[in-house]
Amino acid sequence: MTAKEYLSQAYRLDLEINNKIEIMDSMHSLATKATSTFSLVPPSGTRNVHRLEDTLAKIVDMDIEINKKIDKLVDLKKEIIDVIGRVDNREYRLLLEMRYLRFMTWEEIAIDLGYNIRHIYRIHREALAKVRVP
Repeated sequence: MTAKEYLSQAYRLDLEINNKIEIMDSMHSLATKATSTFSLVPPSGTRNVHRLEDTLAKIVDMDIEINKKIDKLVDLKKEIIDVIGRVDNREYRLLLEMRYLRFMTWEEIAIDLGYNIRHIYRIHREALAKVRVP
């Protein structure tokens, strides 16, 4: 695994968590919708009177899964902080933290550090060369 791939794991996991949170919010919204159909004809067959319970159980399961992924993300970020902390150049560490822990864009990093984007790319290449993947 390259240094860039290793450091990018947190971003991908963060995207996955946010996606699952949006899905769970959508499921929760669907579960709370209550619609009734009135008819003079009684329903045929058996109806699932536990439908809301089943849906809520699925939401709880997804919530547990999201919390596990959040725990994993926290652990991964701690590990990445330690790896970046071993880089001996302060400017390299700052750039790596901004990019791989705060998920800032190249443009935001360039503005914050006061460099043009080409210089940021050069510093990034040099910084990645200093990272030692565990």
